[in-house]
Amino acid sequence: QQPWSHSGAFSLLATPRPPANADARGRIRRHLLLVVSLVSALAGANAATESEAEALLAWKASLAAAAALSDWTKAAPACSWLGVSCDAAGHVLSLRLVGLGLTGTLDALDFTALPDLATLDLNNNNLFGAIPASLSRLRSLAKLDLGSNGFNGSIPPQLGDLSGLVDLRLYNNNLADAIPHQLSRLPRIKHFDLGSNFLTDPDYSRFSPMPTVNFMSLYLNYLTGSFPEFVLNSSNVTYLDLSQNNFSRPIPDTLPKKLPNLMYLNLSVNAFSGGIPASLSKLRKLRDLRISTNYLTGGIPDFLESMSQMRVLELGGNPLGGPIPPVLGRLQMLQRLDLRSAMLVSTIPPQLGNLGNLRFTDLSMNQLSGVLPPELAGMRKIREFGISSNNLAGQIPPAMFTSWPDLINFQVFKNSFTGKIPPEIGKATKLEILYLFSNNFTGSIPVEIGQLVNLVQLDLSVNWLTGLIPHSLGNLKQLTRLTLFFNELIGAIPPEIGDMTALQVLDVNTNHLEGELPTTITSLGNLQYLALFDNNFTGTIPPDLGKGLSLTDAAFGNNSFSGELPQSLCHGLALQNFTANHNNFSGTLPPCLKNCAGLYHVRLEQNQFTGDISEVFGVHPILDSLDVSKNQLTGKLSPHWSQCTNLTLLSMNNNLMSGSIPAALCRLTSLRSLDLSNNQFTGELPHCWLKLKALVFMDVSNNGLWGNFPASTSLDDFPLQSLRLANNSFSGEFPSVIETCCSMLITLDLGDNMFVGDIPSWIGTSVPLLRVLTLPSNKFSGVIPSELSKLSNLQVLDLSKNSFTGSIPGTFGNLTSMMKTPKQVFSSKKVESSGRHDFVQVRRISTFSRRTVPANNPSLLDKYRDRVNIFWKGREQTFQKTIEISGIDLSSNLLTGNIPEELTYLQGLLFLNLSRNDLSGSIPESIGGLELLESLDLSWNELSGAIPPTISKLNSLGVLNLSNNLLRGVIPTGSQMQTFADESIYGNNPGLCGFPLSIACSDEGTEDHQELGRGIWLWYSIILGIVFGFWSWFGALFFLRPWRFFFLQFLDKLGSK
Repeated sequence: QQPWSHSGAFSLLATPRPPANADARGRIRRHLLLVVSLVSALAGANAATESEAEALLAWKASLAAAAALSDWTKAAPACSWLGVSCDAAGHVLSLRLVGLGLTGTLDALDFTALPDLATLDLNNNNLFGAIPASLSRLRSLAKLDLGSNGFNGSIPPQLGDLSGLVDLRLYNNNLADAIPHQLSRLPRIKHFDLGSNFLTDPDYSRFSPMPTVNFMSLYLNYLTGSFPEFVLNSSNVTYLDLSQNNFSRPIPDTLPKKLPNLMYLNLSVNAFSGGIPASLSKLRKLRDLRISTNYLTGGIPDFLESMSQMRVLELGGNPLGGPIPPVLGRLQMLQRLDLRSAMLVSTIPPQLGNLGNLRFTDLSMNQLSGVLPPELAGMRKIREFGISSNNLAGQIPPAMFTSWPDLINFQVFKNSFTGKIPPEIGKATKLEILYLFSNNFTGSIPVEIGQLVNLVQLDLSVNWLTGLIPHSLGNLKQLTRLTLFFNELIGAIPPEIGDMTALQVLDVNTNHLEGELPTTITSLGNLQYLALFDNNFTGTIPPDLGKGLSLTDAAFGNNSFSGELPQSLCHGLALQNFTANHNNFSGTLPPCLKNCAGLYHVRLEQNQFTGDISEVFGVHPILDSLDVSKNQLTGKLSPHWSQCTNLTLLSMNNNLMSGSIPAALCRLTSLRSLDLSNNQFTGELPHCWLKLKALVFMDVSNNGLWGNFPASTSLDDFPLQSLRLANNSFSGEFPSVIETCCSMLITLDLGDNMFVGDIPSWIGTSVPLLRVLTLPSNKFSGVIPSELSKLSNLQVLDLSKNSFTGSIPGTFGNLTSMMKTPKQVFSSKKVESSGRHDFVQVRRISTFSRRTVPANNPSLLDKYRDRVNIFWKGREQTFQKTIEISGIDLSSNLLTGNIPEELTYLQGLLFLNLSRNDLSGSIPESIGGLELLESLDLSWNELSGAIPPTISKLNSLGVLNLSNNLLRGVIPTGSQMQTFADESIYGNNPGLCGFPLSIACSDEGTEDHQELGRGIWLWYSIILGIVFGFWSWFGALFFLRPWRFFFLQFLDKLGSK
């Protein structure tokens, strides 16, 4: 017996058999062959599946974030992995990984290992980098969705080789460059979406029509030019979105003919011009037409009434003009109507009330007038209604709120609606947004608003609402924003405010609210914005306010709050805008302010805060303005302030701060206003101060600074307009830096220092814009330069208490600004009581609260600019830029000569002080021409002669002092002169008499006036005698016949002799 072997086996199979067994042998052979082929096929399939799994695992390993793919392991077959679908043979057919937070690129994914892949859907992840050109190797691919990722670079033209591709979605990425023309040759493509990228114009001449496409979107790219021709040639498109590009020229009339199947057309936010083509009426299938925000003109066409299938019509943002056509009321299927900002001029057609299916309408920002038609109540399915920023008036029809059960958004702000807010508003219980601000509503806030339990935002500001804030508002537990500012509300904030636990914004500024804040306000755990300024609140602020909150805005200004601020106010360290100015707060400031890195705007002036300022403020890199003036703060200026590089306004005046001014402040190159006045600073002013290249206002007056004022080389564009150095110990000559760097100067105050020397002659040409020049109480000497008369804008000149000699320049009559009548009549209102200084940074707070700012609202910088101290009506007072004042003070010098008559040319003068000099001569007779003069002081001179009678014409005169001169004669009388009953204003003038002096005008005392009177009466007597004598003789001759006979007889006798 031979041993068994393979060769023996094959030999056995090959041995011939008898014919009877031939069929059996054939069946066995076929079975063996089938088994061998199945084994071979299974072995091949397992090998293919393993290579696909390896490719997917390699890609997973390259991802930075792939936690969602935790089941992608070798322990499980690839076909069981998340997002992987396979065919019966185990080949990967589909990869759907939507919204899994995957982060990384596609570079490590081997597409050649996935030959059967038909669907690749990676939408809504964090994938980035370039789209690999190797995607074109996926010959079986039918759907490619890479939308909503961060892919960049250009679209690979090789994608045009995917001949089986039906669905291509690359929208919402960062793809750039031109759209590859190869994509237009995809033979089976139906869904083509490249929207929301940075794609630019392709070579449209190389584009082919895309007849298979029914969905095409290229929105939000950088495409320009006219309507793309290849789009017009894609005849089966039903959905077309070219919005948010820069396409221009008219919308083609041929569009309906070439794209007859359009159901959705969006051309919004482009630059299309011309009229709305009438041919659009041929688009019988069109349900959605969006062409807003272009340059379309010619009005809203009437043909739209024929498009009865229309569901959405958006025409807003075009300069269409004309009226709202009443025929729009025939579009019975319409659900959305947007006509905002279309320059429409008309009333609202009552026919719009026929739109029974309308859910959204926006007619805002037009020039609509008239009233709201009651017929609008017929829009019974309306959910969102907006007619803001028009000229509508009258009352709101109450039926709107009873007939619109689905209303969620009602916005009618910035109109002229009047009357009361309808109490029926409480029936619209689904309301979420209610904006009635900037109208003329009166009456109280309806308590029925408390029934709107779904309300999220309520704005009733800028109206004339009166009465109390309803307690029922406490029911609005979903309300996030409550704004009631600029009304006439009274009373206290109701304690139920604490029940509105979702509240983020509470703004009740500029009302007449009073009383203390309810302690329940501390229950508002989501509060971010709190504005209480410009009311009459009193008492203390609840000490726990701010605890556990992330307040960004807190405004308490212009009230009568007292006590300490809550130390937890900035607990969340999120504070950005903080105002507590003009109150009676005391104690220390919250120390957590130091760690609020986001501080932007702080106003704490005019309180009684104490403590070291360096313990409250630290490094605030975006801080724009800080005003802590008029408190009792101490400490020194830290060099750390130099790190607040965004600072534009720094005001610390009227405190108890000391030490030197650090040179580090010179790094604040954005600073426009610096006020350190009325403190206890000492030392020299930093020589680098001119590095503050944005500085407009600088005040370091009333400190203990000393030394020469720092000089500098020329700076042509230095913007400084106001420089105040008064009441320090600066020395040296007139600062030369004024000539070299300060050509924009408007106000210069060097008073109460130790400056010496002459006023340089260049003053008249180097600072041509100068309006205020005050140099009192220094040691200046020499003559007053006539070049001052070249300052045509000069309105205030104070050179008092120096040692000037010579005469008053007659050229002062050329000071043209002093010749003009002030634009505003002078008011003695001082800074302390000069209205509210509310500063609004809209861009900082608009996230939470809409702000309405009065027109021409001055910036905080205007509070300081051109501020000037003037010795006015017997005492020094401070005046603002808003008060235009004009005057001259040359008192307490060594001036000689006459008072120039040219001074009386300055008819805009409000004050003139020439006292305490050695002036002689008479008071100019034309002094009465200064009709606006309110204060005149010529005392302590050597003036002689009579007081000019014209002085009685000074009807505005409130202060007069002519004492200690050599004046003589009668004191003039007049309506205004009779108000000066104080004898001292004429004292030490031995020749004066009359009211109010007790000296009667006797012969001796009134010699000059009586001599003049006698001369006048003598001439009157002579003339009267001549006239009387003439008529006595000739009258007698004429009327008495005997006399006439004897007189003629007498003449005859004389003739005969």
